[in-house]
Amino acid sequence: MTSTDPIPTVPAPHPARAIRTFHPRRGRMSGRQTAALTDLWPVYGLRVADIDRLAPVDLFGRRAPLVLEIGSGMGDTTAEMAAADPDRDYLAVEVHTPGIANLLDLVHQRELGNVRIAEGDALDLVRLLPPDSLDAVHAFFPDPWPKSRHHKRRLIQPAHVALLRSRLAPGGTLHCATDWAEYAAAMRVTLDADPGLVNPYDGVAPRPAHRPVTRFERRALRAGRPIADLIYRRR
Repeated sequence: MTSTDPIPTVPAPHPARAIRTFHPRRGRMSGRQTAALTDLWPVYGLRVADIDRLAPVDLFGRRAPLVLEIGSGMGDTTAEMAAADPDRDYLAVEVHTPGIANLLDLVHQRELGNVRIAEGDALDLVRLLPPDSLDAVHAFFPDPWPKSRHHKRRLIQPAHVALLRSRLAPGGTLHCATDWAEYAAAMRVTLDADPGLVNPYDGVAPRPAHRPVTRFERRALRAGRPIADLIYRRR
């Protein structure tokens, strides 16, 4: 299930879908991050483009509730949540190579056996998962694609939500967070319209204590952008 190639590469677009919900970035890496990518990728990493099926029990070596982290960024949130939640497994998916490397380093430092990192398109990864296999999906601060002509690239839109919901087990949660007010409103419209999801909070949820405050979130708050947490459950 893992690749022996220590340097993940951004996969080509899915042949049946030309529109991406993300913008691939590589960026510069520190020596520590480069070493983590070289040494730890074969242990904890997988490339979405290289696999045609995904069985979580094979990936983690146990049967446990599985959380999918879409866009794990630099990995601080994923590592902190996984460390506080050892009875669930965390599968993070990211395309930013320095972020993947940083999370690998955090996993090693904190000895997190319940984290794996996938490189590639999150929606392609979700298609590889069995139905009803996820306990939760986290989409924290996805790209808001603020320009109207780019709204089609947003992660939270009806077809994508239906796909994510189909992989959630009954009672599983889809948890989105954004600092972009217009995107939060659009998310609510889309999520409310999905017949398989229910909002137990009847609107924006209280900020959950288990979601760590990230540097990105602190910057948003300093800039006066309130954070909206939207938490829906599969019926």
